[in-house]
Amino acid sequence: MIERLHETLSAVRSHDGTLRDAALMYAAAGLDVFPCVPGGKQPLTTRGYRDATTGARRIRGWWAWRPEANIGIATGHGLDVLDIDVHASGDGYRTLERLHRAGMVPGALAAVRTPSGGTHLYFPSDPDRPQQTWSRGTRHVDFRGTGGYVLAPPSTVIDQGRRTGYTILTLNARPRPVDGDRIRELLTPIRPRVTTPRSDAASRGGEELTRWLFGAADGNRNASLFWASCRLAEQGFDEQGIHDLLDRPALAVGLGAREIEATIRSAWRTIQLTPAADDGGRSSSAIRGAVRR
Repeated sequence: MIERLHETLSAVRSHDGTLRDAALMYAAAGLDVFPCVPGGKQPLTTRGYRDATTGARRIRGWWAWRPEANIGIATGHGLDVLDIDVHASGDGYRTLERLHRAGMVPGALAAVRTPSGGTHLYFPSDPDRPQQTWSRGTRHVDFRGTGGYVLAPPSTVIDQGRRTGYTILTLNARPRPVDGDRIRELLTPIRPRVTTPRSDAASRGGEELTRWLFGAADGNRNASLFWASCRLAEQGFDEQGIHDLLDRPALAVGLGAREIEATIRSAWRTIQLTPAADDGGRSSSAIRGAVRR
């Protein structure tokens, strides 16, 4: 499949035909594609990347309907992508240099310049080792594997009235898969285990919140975890202390480990950024209202 992908990307690089033709070329190489809004990144299909296909008949139908639709490629099957972002707040190129020095970025199949000035590094996915999509926003690096997608050349986006395209910069005939999980671990700070003194009353309050979380209704469990985490943070629990109390019940009600970690971290940071002045409980009410909306 790697040889076919290299040939296809080489053909797309010099392609001056329609977006539909390019989408069919990707599909013929075994990549699942789907249409996105012209000039944008949002999917045009109901289920987004989950509707992606290699079926030529459906692809022709989609682009007959919207000839200017951008091309979305569902990642994790055929391709994994390391996304080096460029934002006003910074870019991921310093992180990429660190990954190169650590020997964690093998030869990519292709480097694609994105409209923001970032880079998509395409790697062949390992069919025996699927890797999940993840993001490290503070590092300006994302990984697109299973559960993700990217816009593919020659798609274009419009930003502030300016149309800019995705451009293939380099190709490599001998690429190797990338270990996205290992990169994620390197870029994830180790959560310190800090002991915070807690009163008996605070501990009892934590136990009550734990029992309450067990009773959270389906569809509201993530919001309930966020609210409970905020209350514990207000009582003086550090982030690790919140995990100690709420990880077990959150897992028991069906939340995933990554979702739990992200929710507790978000709640703890929210409380740290909330003014500590006496406002008659209005800060807590505002947080609770935001969660329920």
